[in-house]
Amino acid sequence: MRLPDEPDLPAQINIVPMIDVIFAILTFFIVATLFLNKSEGLPVNLPQASTAKPQISTKVTVSIEPDGEIALNRKPLELDALEGQIRDMVTDEQKVTVIINADQQVGHGQVVAVMDRIRKIDGAKLAIATRRP
Repeated sequence: MRLPDEPDLPAQINIVPMIDVIFAILTFFIVATLFLNKSEGLPVNLPQASTAKPQISTKVTVSIEPDGEIALNRKPLELDALEGQIRDMVTDEQKVTVIINADQQVGHGQVVAVMDRIRKIDGAKLAIATRRP
């Protein structure tokens, strides 16, 4: 019940809690999008190259770890099985870009052996992953 001598107070809407909620939602979406990038290669220490060009379509990633282990799209395999696995991924209509993601500690001979196997495959383009200095 209201007394007749009380002044009328205008209704107020406090927007500070609403702003806090909006910023919390915005923060959630920003953090969530940071985890959406997909990396097919294993984490290796890439060599630097100032003339590196980004590759638009990556279908196949061959990783060579410092201990010499080879992985195709993060699945370990032997060098002898590499060519057959990649050949199964190549179709007549679609060419495949094979990115070699070799650690800088890996011997040159092993990288060349992997490159040689990939170059035997018709329809497979070869690229070597680097990082900018």
